[in-house]
Amino acid sequence: MKIYLEPPRVQWAEITRRPSGQDLSQESVVQSILDRVRQEGDTALKKYTEKFDQVSLQSFGVSQEEMDQAEKKLDQRLKEAIQIAKSNIEAFHRSQWHEPGIVETMTGVKCWQKTVPIEKVGLYIPGGTAPLFSTVLMLATPAGIAGCREILLCSPPDKFGSVHPAILYSARLCGVTRIFKVGGAQAIAAMAYGTKEIPAVHKIFGPGNSFVTLAKMKVQQEGIAIDLPAGPSEVLVLADESADPSWVASDLLSQAEHGLDSQVVLVADSEDFVRQVGLEMESQLQELPRKKYATGSLAHSHALVLKDRKDQLDFINEYAPEHLILNHRDADAISNEVINAGSVFIGPYSPESVGDYASGTNHTLPTSAYAKAYSGVNLDAFTKKITFQKLDPEGLQAIGPYVELMAQAEQLTAHQRAVSKRLNKLNRP
Repeated sequence: MKIYLEPPRVQWAEITRRPSGQDLSQESVVQSILDRVRQEGDTALKKYTEKFDQVSLQSFGVSQEEMDQAEKKLDQRLKEAIQIAKSNIEAFHRSQWHEPGIVETMTGVKCWQKTVPIEKVGLYIPGGTAPLFSTVLMLATPAGIAGCREILLCSPPDKFGSVHPAILYSARLCGVTRIFKVGGAQAIAAMAYGTKEIPAVHKIFGPGNSFVTLAKMKVQQEGIAIDLPAGPSEVLVLADESADPSWVASDLLSQAEHGLDSQVVLVADSEDFVRQVGLEMESQLQELPRKKYATGSLAHSHALVLKDRKDQLDFINEYAPEHLILNHRDADAISNEVINAGSVFIGPYSPESVGDYASGTNHTLPTSAYAKAYSGVNLDAFTKKITFQKLDPEGLQAIGPYVELMAQAEQLTAHQRAVSKRLNKLNRP
């Protein structure tokens, strides 16, 4: 990790820049996949599955027998852990349901809003170097609470044509409607356009590699909703000398091991502390099975020494991290001043890992500074709001003249007349 000592603010834009997981060649590859799946449907999916997953499939649907076998294969203790995590995620997301009441904005003018579920949602679950069954819990649980009628799930098959049993178990536990063995940009295309076997959905959720992310961004431009722009995973840790350097190092490495293009950042007020953390990271790194991914990530990660509290907070809010860990003696006070972050972990006993799996908050979060404008996935992501208004004669008589004036000012005569004709009849003796 490169160490910056009191970097001037003019340098912050450079420091906060994320590594790009894409190259120019990917765009044409992804566009070609999208076009081919749209034109050829399942035939294209089978060809891409053979090419990228090295397995030939006659159909993509996961059978009930496969679901039953997956449940039998899974260790009982892991199933219990998944159940606990699901329960916590469900409790937190149920608390987000709020149905506003009717508001009478003027006498006789009533307005209200109704929350309705998105009918068809598609979940993409990576299954490559790390089968993210935890993401099934994070996405399918709120989809079920929201009342989505169809919850589809796509995940790439292994070389034997199977989906990881923990993914299948979690999907059944959370009420996923149908599961398909298809991955990559081609899975995004299938859910966006529909094929004979895989229905099209109204909104697509889930993380993935740079090809999957690019596919999601492209179908969004065509009118298919997605959860949020998502790039490589990232964490920023703010720590002071009250923190255990070993714990801080483990938090940084827990994100670095996600992938070569992940980024981790340490902000501290002491160069000596930063170097202690660095030594701990070197030691712990040797023991990681995913050492090559963490090493690649650390090559474009940073540590900053900023002694001033305001500078620390300003940098955090400028970086707008996906995950923010406050391992600091004043963590609670600092958390109140955070305005740009996906999810915040307060105090020494709140590692980011608990949010990834089981605390109850959602781990599908904005990266690449999108936290300045986007929220992480929550219950609202699976619903839409419809507004209603109802006016009685008294209400139209009260508000109508103002609407007529505004319509006249905008030179929209038909708008004015839609009100005037009613008022004329109401005011007729």
